Amino acid sequence: MSDEFDAVVARVRKRVSPGEAERERLQRAAATVMERAGEAVADLPVDAEVLQVGSTARGTWTAGDRDVDVFVAFPPDLDRSELERYGLAVGHAVLPEGHEEYAEHPYVVGEVDGYAVDLVPCYAVEDATAIQSAVDRTPFHTRYLATRLGDDLAGEVRVTKQFLKGIGVYGSDLRTRGFSGYLTELLTVEFGGFREFVAAAADWHPPVTFDPEAHGTTEFDDPLVVVDPTDPDRNVAAVCSAANVARLQHYARALLADPRESLFEPSEPAADDAEAVTAAVERRGTTPVAVRFARPDVVEDQLWPQLRKSLSGLTDELDRRGFEVFRSTALSTDGAGGSGDPHATDDDTAVLLVELSVAERPAVERHEGPPVHVREHATGFYETYADDPDVAGPYIDGDRYVVERPREFRTAEAFLNSDALLSVRLGPHVESALEEGYEVLVGTDIAALAGTFGVDLATYFEPNP
Repeated sequence: MSDEFDAVVARVRKRVSPGEAERERLQRAAATVMERAGEAVADLPVDAEVLQVGSTARGTWTAGDRDVDVFVAFPPDLDRSELERYGLAVGHAVLPEGHEEYAEHPYVVGEVDGYAVDLVPCYAVEDATAIQSAVDRTPFHTRYLATRLGDDLAGEVRVTKQFLKGIGVYGSDLRTRGFSGYLTELLTVEFGGFREFVAAAADWHPPVTFDPEAHGTTEFDDPLVVVDPTDPDRNVAAVCSAANVARLQHYARALLADPRESLFEPSEPAADDAEAVTAAVERRGTTPVAVRFARPDVVEDQLWPQLRKSLSGLTDELDRRGFEVFRSTALSTDGAGGSGDPHATDDDTAVLLVELSVAERPAVERHEGPPVHVREHATGFYETYADDPDVAGPYIDGDRYVVERPREFRTAEAFLNSDALLSVRLGPHVESALEEGYEVLVGTDIAALAGTFGVDLATYFEPNP
């Protein structure tokens, strides 16, 4: 490995490693949260253990991160409703100005001494295979890595995290579908360091599997498999998309070939304005169509699977109708609005954008029937169309009946503005939002999206790995 590679990594490692003063500030904030949580637990009629988890507990957080995760582990025989009630009581006692959020069950989010704090209830199960809620695994992850991450390897983890952030694949949320902090830590431990990890990733041939504890008990159908050392039935990398695994490989090779710090820095293109979007559409000569609607009022991890499902249903139908989908994407603001205004351009907008190769289809379409020798079905087909004045045929082409009938929608715009749009495969909240109203933009009219989605459109029209 080149001296320049080592020099780049050394500079990045120094930059992303928190200094002594930052460590002390975080430790004081975490101690305050733990003390308050312990006092709140003492007032409950049940026993519970307060645990610090996540990267701050494992010493793998990067400089500038200001997140503290604290779990309150309750007895596994406690009723779920009681766990939620007691958990929220502790959360609000620790974070009196905090607010509730909801994953599998509610928890409290707030701030202490400038640090964002998540106060999460879980069950104190005996092992991770006996979980009663998804978060019950987290304390096992912290304990597992505590014995395997010394200071030097923790520093390697920070470099790995920064690289994944820089190339845009860090985060296990369902919008990103990338590498979680825990997965990043496991992979760095697996290979013994950042350099070894990227060298290995550059040569992966997915699907690739790693089984740190040699469980060897479960088959997974994912491009990257890292069997959870605390739970043999779970793939820690299940959320990673094939595209993000490929993206990691691309940039691993790029770093090895030409080591540079810019690969460790997140970047995005300058936002396209309306004029730039118009120019891009005219230059490409395709027909983009966009369905703009009020963003459903759901959390991101519910929204993005539904947007992707809806986009897939829409593109399949447009392809089936002969408009030849060239490329597509879903867009959404981060707000949790949902004003019901399909013309919204502020923090409550979502868009299904589909770029088409075919702008307009003929007024008629060819519809083939069964072979003539399949008597019953062929006769039924013939009789259905024989007296229809709007149909050419039936006639025989080869061995089967064929008719040429009026096409239902000659343009994608006509289809999108019809009730037929709601018959495609849609996510339930997206379907509800569309039923409330939406707007269709065609061709250069999509330039109206630039004010809200200028960066997304720039990324779309000038894509890179």
